[in-house]
Amino acid sequence: MKVLVASALILVGSCATLRHSKKIENLKNSISYDNESIVTQYLNTINTEDLKSHVEEISSDKYQGRMTGEKGHNDVCNYIRSYYDSLNIKAPESHPDYYQKVPKEALPDDLNESQNVIAYIEGSEFPNEYIYITAHSDHEGIVEGKIYPGADDNGSGTAAVFEMAEAFKKAANDGYRPKRSVVFLHVTAEEVGLHGSRYYTDNPIFPIENTVSTLNIDMIGRVDKRHKDNEDYIYVIGADRISTELHFIIQEANSSFVNLNLDYKYNEENDHNRYYYRSDHYNFALKNIPVVFFFNGEHEDYTKPTDTPDKINYPLLAKRTKLIFSTAWYLANSPNRLKSEII
Repeated sequence: MKVLVASALILVGSCATLRHSKKIENLKNSISYDNESIVTQYLNTINTEDLKSHVEEISSDKYQGRMTGEKGHNDVCNYIRSYYDSLNIKAPESHPDYYQKVPKEALPDDLNESQNVIAYIEGSEFPNEYIYITAHSDHEGIVEGKIYPGADDNGSGTAAVFEMAEAFKKAANDGYRPKRSVVFLHVTAEEVGLHGSRYYTDNPIFPIENTVSTLNIDMIGRVDKRHKDNEDYIYVIGADRISTELHFIIQEANSSFVNLNLDYKYNEENDHNRYYYRSDHYNFALKNIPVVFFFNGEHEDYTKPTDTPDKINYPLLAKRTKLIFSTAWYLANSPNRLKSEII
């Protein structure tokens, strides 16, 4: 009798495994681009020259290290909103100056009022569903008389958002407006505790329940020691925590367009670095929104005054930006909304 029971349990377990494997297979097979040539056309507008120009501007000494609430950060926020205005990418109707004010009481005691910067391209079929592409705009400011330029942290992410916004806008102008709305969100106060993204998710400009996914970019312009012999990589963190589908969409985007090494080392639940909890996507994840964090890992200039634009690997920055753009394109144009579901 014991042998029969054990055999039955093995059989049930095997069937369950097969059912799960079939679900995974079906999900993978359902993800494909039916317009790769169109995606490639706009993906190829992302280029190293523009990225370099943006990074050099954002990490310029004139912004004094972009400390939250200080003049330098306010000035770079003005530069960010002016960029969107120049491309005729609109601000939310409720915030026509592109700014969501983050009040002093929402920030640590020693900081002044600040702002998130928000622009978006309205969707053609599902305008009330939103894909967020996010990056923080602040940095360390001036420490002991030295400016911390933050070219990688997070000039690289800010520049990447700019290039993707321009690519989506060019597509829209040519008649390929995304089906879902794409929001370009530059949050403040990340370096001092993710306060800007926390304020946004607690006070959303667009309904939080209509947020499909958040793609967060924080440091994608450099190479860490782990990859010094193979630089063609990006860390992908958190994509499978809330949505198995998002995890596979990123893999499909990668294999279809860029072929980076997707490194999941820091996605491990027991990773002592806890990067999943340390950048702005996390506040969206707390609202059960599928998120992913794209990251190049720490390097010798991380949070130092030596994090300068001349050290950015611009061809690699462009390639990583193209991965994120193609992922966003799929999410924005898929006939079905991304599922918040773990298989």
